[in-house]
Amino acid sequence: MNILIADKFPEIYREELNDTGCVVHFDLTLSGDDLKEKMREISPEVLVVRSTKVTPEMIEADKNLFLIVRAGAGVNAIAVKDAAEKGIYVANCPGKNSIAVAELAFGLILACDRQISNCTKDLNNGIWNKKKYSEARGLHGCTLGLLGVGGIGKEMISRAAAFGLKVVAWSRSLNEERAKELGVTCLPTPVAVAKEADILSVHLALNPDTEGIVNEEIFNAMKEGSYFINTSRGPVVDEASLLDAMKNKGIRAGLDVFCDEPGANDSNFVNPLKNEENFVGTHHIGASTAQAQDAVASEAVRVILDFKDNGVVPNSVNLCERSPATHMLVVRHLDKIGVLASVFELLKKASINVQETENIIFDGAKAAAARIQIDLEVDSETLKDIRMSDSILAANLIKF
Repeated sequence: MNILIADKFPEIYREELNDTGCVVHFDLTLSGDDLKEKMREISPEVLVVRSTKVTPEMIEADKNLFLIVRAGAGVNAIAVKDAAEKGIYVANCPGKNSIAVAELAFGLILACDRQISNCTKDLNNGIWNKKKYSEARGLHGCTLGLLGVGGIGKEMISRAAAFGLKVVAWSRSLNEERAKELGVTCLPTPVAVAKEADILSVHLALNPDTEGIVNEEIFNAMKEGSYFINTSRGPVVDEASLLDAMKNKGIRAGLDVFCDEPGANDSNFVNPLKNEENFVGTHHIGASTAQAQDAVASEAVRVILDFKDNGVVPNSVNLCERSPATHMLVVRHLDKIGVLASVFELLKKASINVQETENIIFDGAKAAAARIQIDLEVDSETLKDIRMSDSILAANLIKF
């Protein structure tokens, strides 16, 4: 199997892939047109990326591409829809960097509360201002509000307990029973969480439903002088509304992600948020610990080898959630060459599309059962024609 890795990936895991007979091409310099041309040149079956953008043009350039693996959780830098239209799997490595991101989120919380970056800046400039920086609120007894309680959110909850924080949370999947298990209070809306929180921390995946979800209404609901933390994705936040809240409500922001982040080869960061005294920022490094990268790389290898050995792709993110099939045709048949081909030919003649199929072989390999999901009801004449073959033992139609 031909694999192209176009981002950081620990050598030990590259060697593991090599040891299984894979041909691994590793190049950290590839992006944009260079990556597209490399894909066209070597035609890999698997592409592994971390932060590198995968465009529709790149997908089009490689006719042999079967799988794109994001060595991380989010897939917003990958043209997922275009991959789906070409029958190319996109898989990720969810939950493997949760601890690293939660650790950074708490670092940003502490930095906001104790103004660590401003303290350091003044010391670097030869300024001693103990009076100014002796006015921290302290975290114990405060309320942490979480938007999102997936893998990272759960890691935040356990760390919050160690700091003596109460936790209120919202997630589309969170209910009272689950909240009780997690030891948090479930609130009905993001706004309700914002009203209660002394610290509001965002841990949501970026998708059409969450883009801009943290907006003016959220910031209006937050308490004066409270802290806002974002280690998820920049576009979940309306940055103009955040800037206004920082200026007019004294909101302190600790951000690891931004709406318009510099590209891989661009070192210039332009964002008005950075000019505010109550801003603390990092360089989208939430998942960037050796521990997290080892865990992600190990999971990426598992995904690739499962595909290589079994034809199965774990963690696929672009499969149809619900098949458009309306009926299932169950055909018991003799395990002979061409039997199913004749069934499919009759379905084609009736203008019936096969959505999914599974063929199960019985002990002795003399008979099998095919479960064929289709998008239309099979008419009586076609069903009769299917049953006419001596190799067909039975054929039944099930409506979903």
